[in-house]
Formats: sequence, structure tokens, C-alpha cells
Amino acid sequence: MNHHYLVLSVLAIVLILFTVQCTADELELVYQWTQLGSESETDHRDFSFGSPPTDNSEQFNAYGNLPMGVSHHKGRLFVTVPRRRPGIPSTLAVIDMRSTQSKNNPSLTGYPHYMVNRLNPEFAADSRRIVSVYRTKVDICDRLWFVDTGYLEYPDNPRQVQRPSLWVMNLNTNRRIQRFEIPEEMVEFGYGIPGITVDVEPDRCEDAYAYIPDYQWRNLYVYGLAQNRMWRFSHNFLSFEPRFGRFNVAGLQFVWNDGVFSLAIGRRDETSKDRPVYLHAMASISEIVVPNSVLKNETLARSGEDYNERFRHLGPRGPNTQSSGHAFDEKTGVLFYAEVNRNAIGCWNSATEFHPENHGIVHLDNKEMIYPADVTIDNEGMMWVISNRLPIWIYSRLDVTEYNYRIWRQMPEKAINGTICMRN
Repeated sequence: MNHHYLVLSVLAIVLILFTVQCTADELELVYQWTQLGSESETDHRDFSFGSPPTDNSEQFNAYGNLPMGVSHHKGRLFVTVPRRRPGIPSTLAVIDMRSTQSKNNPSLTGYPHYMVNRLNPEFAADSRRIVSVYRTKVDICDRLWFVDTGYLEYPDNPRQVQRPSLWVMNLNTNRRIQRFEIPEEMVEFGYGIPGITVDVEPDRCEDAYAYIPDYQWRNLYVYGLAQNRMWRFSHNFLSFEPRFGRFNVAGLQFVWNDGVFSLAIGRRDETSKDRPVYLHAMASISEIVVPNSVLKNETLARSGEDYNERFRHLGPRGPNTQSSGHAFDEKTGVLFYAEVNRNAIGCWNSATEFHPENHGIVHLDNKEMIYPADVTIDNEGMMWVISNRLPIWIYSRLDVTEYNYRIWRQMPEKAINGTICMRN
């Protein structure tokens, strides 16, 4: 009998060790904040952007600074703080990881510097300055892409300061390569643009395309760098799904109707040479796919509805899988989702059928990862995630004695280890 129990005990230990080895490595916490500060908090106690207008003070307001997007490039983290409240020194900021020792409340520095982020007196338009940025992308050619919405989302005084514009920065020189003002024929206001995705090959840097979703007007804008032109796609699949507009985050229930929100570019098809572009609305659990050759075709975009059948409904991800951003990992072939309704990072291996049973979770945390707002994968293959408790910030009140904002990272092959997304 004792021998029998000994054998069972050994088997149990082996099983536990095997399970531990095959379990996904959760994301590593890199930085966390109670509230965002700045590189020179003393200066910012009385910090103002020029001469503040009489109706809207721009003195530094820590609580109003809510981080939204994250991108990494060679030891620097680019963090966005869209101007949804007054008192934001920099809508685009950077953390030098090499000189930042503590993971708690690291300082942010305006990028490329504070003057570019500084609002003019009386909110005067200025093409040399950035008004509000939601998310960024770093491409394989060492460039940072983002859209300046040009819009201040102040609750009591919203305004379009200047036309929305697309910016491209050279990260080796920190100089602007391009600024393209989005034509009014594309969109009247910029407040519905949540991010950007860049389609480019490493040996053809000048032949780049930017895909820009607009959740407000449910359109998709495409910018060709070589052409220095922009065109627009409209499609029913770019809208939201009314059945899935109800959210429940941190005990707060609310309804959103955000349309197309994120795009991710998959592996090249060796036959057609196309890459699939995966996209979805925020208020939706469905994924849509379209060949990138369709999006690059300005003539097709301007032809009307000739492209309708090229947008294909892949299927649902499963219950409560509403997602803000998503990112595709070329090495593993896995698509990662920032699932805001589950406080999780979900995954799907593109080698499998798109079906709820083939979707997994690589990280879930109902306390520390409340509302993952962005997920990106850098040029070294590292996945980065930022969470910011946005619904609490909007509909309730953050406890500023707790850590509210976090940045995480993990290599995708480690993140999917032991999950259904490991399939080759």
C-alpha cells in the first residue's frame, strides 16, 4: 500500500513539473504608474503651454494624463497621452529604458521634444506641432508613424485645433520625414482615429502604406508614402455589431458603438504574394480579412463598391472578446488581441481555422491588467502591452494611491507556450 502511494506521489510530482513547463509564460511587468508625472515635475507644477487662454487653463494636471499606446524601438518606449483633458505637457512621450532603473512611476519626456507637443496660445493651429495622438507604430525601417487627430477632447470645450495629419519620424535622427494633412474630403474631424498600421517590406522602405481606421465614421483610410496620397474604403464590415456593444469592465457597465478600431498584417501567401490584413471593430467579436493588394489599390478604392466582396468575414472570436488593438507575430504566425472585456491578451494561430475553440488566452488579470489598451510587436519580436483602466477613468474615479497604468512585455513564443495557439 505504501509503495502504491509512493508511485502515485512521484507521478503527481512529475505531472506538476510537466504542467509548469508547458504553461504559458505570463507577461512581464516592465513599468507601472499611480499617475503620470514628467521629467521635470517641479517645472510642471506651474507648467503652462504658452499663455493659457482664459477659458481653459493648461496647467499640468496629473490625473488628466492617461496613457493609451505603446511602441518600442531599440531601448526606447514611446507612450501616447491623447488630450482628453487639459493639462497634458506631451501627447507623445518617450522613456529611455537604458537610464530608467525603477519600474515604478518612471518619468516621461516629450518626443521629439516638448516644443513640438506644446499647444499654442488660444489653441492656434500650427503644422509644426502635435495636438493629440492615440497610438503609434514603429516600422522595420526605423520610423515612427502616428496620426495627430488635431482634436482636443476636453469635456467642456472640445475643438478641432487643426486638420488631422499623419506623421513619420526617423528614429535614428529624431527628425520628421513626412507630415501629410488628411484631406477634408476624407474626414471632417479627426477624433475617431484610434491608431495606425504600417505595411512595408525591409528592402522597399519608400514603398510603404499606412492603414488608418476611423471608428467614428467607420471608414478605412490608406496612405501611400511613395504617392503621397490618401484614399478611403467604406464597407459594412467596418461598422460595429449592435449585439456586442455592451461592455462590463471592473464592474462598470456601459455601451459603446465604436466601429473599425485596429488592423494587423499577417504572413505573405506564397501563391498570391498578398498579405492578409486582419481588422475588427471595437464593439464586435468578429474578425474581418482583406488582401493588402486591395487596400493598396487607389483606383479600386475610388471605383465605388467593386471591392465589397474582397472583404471577408472570418468569424467570431468567442464571447466577451471585444478587442481594442491586435498585433501579428511573423515568427509564430499568431495574432494577439487586447481583450478589454476580459482584461486579457487573447491569441489565435493563423495556421488553424478561425473558430472560438481555436482562440486562447496568454494572460488574464482582473486586477492589474484592467483594460489592455494597446498591443504591439517590435522589430526584435517582443510583444508590448499597455493597460490603463480607461472605463474607471471615464465613468468613475481612479484610486491614485494604487498603480493604475502598466506596461508589460513577453516574447510571443513564450507567451503561447502551453496554449492552444502553440499549434504549427
